[in-house]
Amino acid sequence: MTDHNIGVDISKSHLDVFRLEDGAAQRFDNSTTGFRALTKWLGNASVARIVFEPTGAYHKAFEVALGGVLPLVKVNPLQARRFAEAYGTRAKTDAVDARMLARMGVAFDLEPQAPQSKNIGVLRDLHVARAGLIKDQTRLRNRAQTQVMSVLKRQTKARLTLVERQIAELDIEISTLIAAQENTARTCDILRSMPGIGAVSAAAMLTLMPELGTLDRKQVASLAGLAPITRQSGQWQGKSFIGSGRKPLRDALYMPALVALRWNPDLKEKYNRLRAAGKPAKVAIVAVMRNLIEIANALIKANRKWTPKAA
Repeated sequence: MTDHNIGVDISKSHLDVFRLEDGAAQRFDNSTTGFRALTKWLGNASVARIVFEPTGAYHKAFEVALGGVLPLVKVNPLQARRFAEAYGTRAKTDAVDARMLARMGVAFDLEPQAPQSKNIGVLRDLHVARAGLIKDQTRLRNRAQTQVMSVLKRQTKARLTLVERQIAELDIEISTLIAAQENTARTCDILRSMPGIGAVSAAAMLTLMPELGTLDRKQVASLAGLAPITRQSGQWQGKSFIGSGRKPLRDALYMPALVALRWNPDLKEKYNRLRAAGKPAKVAIVAVMRNLIEIANALIKANRKWTPKAA
């Protein structure tokens, strides 16, 4: 029996679908009705993978509705575009993108992702909302320091109070959702046992990398964008750098890394060793961030809390 490879280009109102094996193409509404119609169109055929790109808020309902039913593969839009260009396709339309996504799935033998937990999806939305409020809070505090007119000061103070109250409400909601499920509660407890990881950082790590505990060291560092990318050609040796991966996760790890430098003796020693070897402070901090996420992954995989090394 042939395993079908499907490419889906998702927009606000519709899904453009392409089946690689017979070249069949179809358009469906990006709605619950459209998802049912897509499932019916696929029929009982064996599906190897359905490849799609994240498109802001427009792919979420598709991913939630079909994630537990069909083998979905979410790919980086930049990588998908570069694959199309390498394939010789310069045109960019919804139908072309769907066809290229199907071919990309076969070319790289992409593995379907694990179904996304609805709870994790809700936590991610709450985290994004909280991050936006934190930016608003910082902006309002900076503005309050430069304002002179009493009316502007009063309005800024009122908005700042509202934002702080909304942040507190989201923190309560996030904590409640994490505690509601045994696996997320246990994961959060393990993360918080690590010096430098508080409630907010643990929730961010849990939300932004739900794969923690299922990856190896290289995979977790690469997914976080903390693995050095080497540049060299012939005799030329460029500087290594980090990039790609999940930037919000790197942002969430920065402050915990600074705290760990003071309170985690192992990571403090690593930081001091790198600095003594002439590494810039930022490079050493990135190394500590990578160690944090690798330790977190190992602890969750072993289902145990952090303990200091024996002297």
